[in-house]
Amino acid sequence: MKLREIIPDRIGFGTAPLGNMFRAVPDDEARATVQAAWDEGIRYFDTAPLYGAGLAELRLGQVISQQPRDAYVLSSKVGRIILDEEEVGARDLGEKGALFEHGRKNKIVHEWTAEATERSLEGSLTRLGVDRLDIVWVHDIAQDFHGDAWLQKFEEARTGAFRVLSRLRDQGVIRAWGLGVNRTEPIELTLALDEPQPDGFLLAGRYTLLDHEHALQRLLPMAAEQGVGMVVGGPYSSGILAGGTHFEYADASPEIVEKVRRIREITDRYAVSIKAAALQFSLAHPVSVAAVPGATKPSRIAEDIAAVQEKIPAGFWVDLRQSGLVSPQAPLPEGA
Repeated sequence: MKLREIIPDRIGFGTAPLGNMFRAVPDDEARATVQAAWDEGIRYFDTAPLYGAGLAELRLGQVISQQPRDAYVLSSKVGRIILDEEEVGARDLGEKGALFEHGRKNKIVHEWTAEATERSLEGSLTRLGVDRLDIVWVHDIAQDFHGDAWLQKFEEARTGAFRVLSRLRDQGVIRAWGLGVNRTEPIELTLALDEPQPDGFLLAGRYTLLDHEHALQRLLPMAAEQGVGMVVGGPYSSGILAGGTHFEYADASPEIVEKVRRIREITDRYAVSIKAAALQFSLAHPVSVAAVPGATKPSRIAEDIAAVQEKIPAGFWVDLRQSGLVSPQAPLPEGA
């Protein structure tokens, strides 16, 4: 089934920050943020076991498990099993080792075999307090977590998770599956396989105002040709396009800070919100189905919805293009 037939709106809610990404978020603040998303009409929620070692799933489930299950679309991810025992020492998360240092201390098993996929799904359903997932993403089989060993992990997933999720989709247990990664290469490799194909993918941080040229070269043309949709994760590039200081889950480099300053010059000139520019750019590509910005404060939800709806003058996009801040190949929002 096509992602556009499953995901109801252009904006969803990403729960990585609810796993205590960057800071320890109080439980009542996390719950209020999810409740605000529901109250504002958000009906697509994305989560993962990795986020705080199950913390984000638990917090999300406290709210959405109280709602009618057919009233929303839910996606989570496979590749991580959360154990009851606690981790001893620092976690090995590749380039993102300290990302969830404020999360739960439970040990995480990283595995993409068929058996591990089934266990991962069972754990997610338990933490979320629901009986089914709509979409399942195969999580992080990419270079940023595994370095040169990523192809080995990809093969483990190809013969394990891919086949389990294809079977579950065919049986109607889930509605769709795909990859949830921060790099384009694993998705390109998957789309080139002569096997059961994914229904879509969640690409985090690689189709934003700050980083989109690589995705435009090969991945997005392949996806368009095959009719495969994209959910845009991290549309604010870890926060720097929303007033924060992080890019790629770390402190932004001087080069990125300068690029954001140049974008802000143009947004200020046209009295445009930089969040609106970021979200609307990511959604303008024909392959884009939805964006899932994350939040830990209830007020951010209304801001995100307003950003999608904000009217941006066509001249803004023309200036952005002429300033060399977006690729000549990038589709711009309607009217630009």
